[in-house]
Amino acid sequence: MDWTNRIGRRLRLKDLHTLQTVAEAGSMAKASQRLALSQPAISKAVSDMEHTLGVALLDRSARGVELTEQGQVMVARTRTIFDEMNQGIKEIAHLADPTQGEVRIGTIEPGAAVLSEIICRLTRRYPRITYQVTVGDTDMLARRLRERALDLMLTRWNALSQADDLAAENLYQSTLVVTADKSHPLMARKRLILADLMEEQWTLPSPDTFLGRVVAELFDRKKLPLPRSVVTTTSTLMRLNLMASGRFLSVLPTTVLRHRSHKAWLRKLNVDLGDSSAPIAAITIKDRRSAGAVKLFLRESRTICKNLSN
Repeated sequence: MDWTNRIGRRLRLKDLHTLQTVAEAGSMAKASQRLALSQPAISKAVSDMEHTLGVALLDRSARGVELTEQGQVMVARTRTIFDEMNQGIKEIAHLADPTQGEVRIGTIEPGAAVLSEIICRLTRRYPRITYQVTVGDTDMLARRLRERALDLMLTRWNALSQADDLAAENLYQSTLVVTADKSHPLMARKRLILADLMEEQWTLPSPDTFLGRVVAELFDRKKLPLPRSVVTTTSTLMRLNLMASGRFLSVLPTTVLRHRSHKAWLRKLNVDLGDSSAPIAAITIKDRRSAGAVKLFLRESRTICKNLSN
């Protein structure tokens, strides 16, 4: 019996699921509660896998368990196995009815307004498709996408373009601008340069986040340090609320300015940021088969986003 047949006969999906649950729970006891299995049964399942593979998958200690390097590889592949099975089930359902299913989308908070427009349009045409939306920093969303907890993410596509495991389809161009409430004193100024704004009250994303790095680059190109941020936060909603006071500046995409909730009061300052434009892309894992609902989402998004650039 060759190695492939041996693994195929001895490794069971149930055991792989058990290993993944132990890794996520961090202990046999917690995994036992989640799986409704006894700890000896869980320990035996993992031990049998280790015996079959000839390597240790877990480091056991009084504090709990951690994956070995070999265990990390196995759990990563296990996620792929179960994701492919899940996608297959969705694909079978789509063949019976292509207008139902779930789409799991990740987006950065400034992109939530555009995503809302897309979903509103889609719900009229395909009312039986549901959407699970995760809002967060691009770095976190990319990690969730690779873990197959998301079907796709919508975000700026630049630094990620070198990621060999991801594919991007550009949907529209988004330009970053300096924003403030229409009552801000600087709105009366017709000509400004970025250096004029260094002593203003700013609210900016953290420089260790994806969007924060993009903003830092804009200042760096003008040979300026990041201005002092009075309030540093990843929350776009909080930055909008601070700007609504009439005292704060921030940097946001122009698409936020057009949203019905903000266009009555939010304005862009007449200040040159240089080339702050970048594509907003639908990013997926390369060679991953998409379920029917995801394909419909992407198809409709292309049409809806045609008029959104800048």
